[in-house]
Amino acid sequence: MNSPSTAGSREEILARVRKALPQSAPLPEVKHRDSWQIYEDPLSQFSEVLEFVGGTAVRVDSLAEVHTHLSSLPQWADAAIRCSFVDGVGDCIGLTADGSDAVAYESVEFAVMNGELAVAENGAVWVTDEGVPHRVLYFIPQHMALVVPAAAIVNNMHEAYSRVTVGQNRYAGFISGPSKTADIEQSLVIGAHGARSLTVYLVGSIDSAEA
Repeated sequence: MNSPSTAGSREEILARVRKALPQSAPLPEVKHRDSWQIYEDPLSQFSEVLEFVGGTAVRVDSLAEVHTHLSSLPQWADAAIRCSFVDGVGDCIGLTADGSDAVAYESVEFAVMNGELAVAENGAVWVTDEGVPHRVLYFIPQHMALVVPAAAIVNNMHEAYSRVTVGQNRYAGFISGPSKTADIEQSLVIGAHGARSLTVYLVGSIDSAEA
């Protein structure tokens, strides 16, 4: 139990912090959509940016092609513990987790999951916990693949946020490329805090994407 002096000191510190809080400011005005970045070929732009940040985009026509390409990857073929949560793509081997315990997934080497949309502007993919037993699978595998409909590529983050519902899922967020940092001796390190590789499969036609 805290002593009276300790509790008093804590309250004094918190009171000073509250007193020093900055004044509220209005949110910045969102520019009109006519000024948003639009790309002539969003798919090519997404692929180029994803490659720049360390990932790989693979254009395919069907989930069967995703399965074939995935099976050809040495990282997938050699993985002792791997899992796929995309119907018709890959399989699960060596996985005994029941979905409720994050620690049970600590040795997963390769995970395949769905992505809802992709952003050409920054190579990011919007993912949620829908169909995934635990959100730790977005961070703990050595390698990761995301399967995204090509028609779900948007030009910019403005368009992306207009299509997602923040707060609808217990977990959701954008992933752009594999884990990386440039804080270590000013050198870019891939896989420092998470997946060492990210492959994004863009499936189907982009023609049905919304303008």
